[in-house]
Amino acid sequence: MRVATWNVNSIRTRAARVVDWLSREDIDVLGMQEIKCTESQFPFEPFEEAGYEVQLHGLNQWNGVAFASRLPMEDVQIGFPSAPGFSKTAVEGGPPLEARAIAVTVEGLRLWSLYVPNGRGLDDPHLAYKIDWLGTLASDTKTWMSEHPDTPLALMGDWNIAPLDTDVWPTWDFENNTHTSAPERAAFAEFKLIGLTDVVRDRVPEGFTFWDYQQLRFPRNEGMRIDFIMGSPAFADLVTAASIHRNERKGDGPSDHVPVVVDVAVDEPEDVDRPMIF
Repeated sequence: MRVATWNVNSIRTRAARVVDWLSREDIDVLGMQEIKCTESQFPFEPFEEAGYEVQLHGLNQWNGVAFASRLPMEDVQIGFPSAPGFSKTAVEGGPPLEARAIAVTVEGLRLWSLYVPNGRGLDDPHLAYKIDWLGTLASDTKTWMSEHPDTPLALMGDWNIAPLDTDVWPTWDFENNTHTSAPERAAFAEFKLIGLTDVVRDRVPEGFTFWDYQQLRFPRNEGMRIDFIMGSPAFADLVTAASIHRNERKGDGPSDHVPVVVDVAVDEPEDVDRPMIF
């Protein structure tokens, strides 16, 4: 099975390009981020014509996550139990939840498409929200993995964190920018402490996944590696290959992110009744 993640940066703008890539690269399941639309606005038709079913979580023109799969998707879950909301001002009943997480089970694999909060600035309340969001996700994931250690699990998406210095271009200002701050990197490292592995890094040690549209970042290769597939031991054992599709940043109307892909050796599941959600 070929599984991928891609921050598409507005699916209504890039539906044709995404569907073309899905077919061309023989992708079975794609987790998408920043779809930037509600269900009523999603361009289902080109996906369905290409043989893909879509499950999504979109609330407005911001954020939004989805899956497109040509294999059956089961146990669809919107959000994770402890997810915090966000608001810069006090809101009665607590801050609203954003459309940042969706999970499906495909052929026995538990897959999450995640759009981690950006952080915006080192002094911005959105950074505290980002750290809280990641911490609660790690806690929920740890609980679920302890209850279902044999189920292959992957947390895929735009993490908005560059965990290594080599994951940004050499002149990046580490002291004054988000994505590389100590709290953000510590939050990312927590997922490794609970047993997840970056299943792409060993196979593709170098390469960025994001280049800003401004200041000729892509031609200068001034990018960041912030899109990851983090797998449980049961998932990592199944991965046979991985790739970063840099060429998808080229051409007309690209996203500022590119797809990250893994090939997974999956047999037909023997017990389809196993609990698969947390």
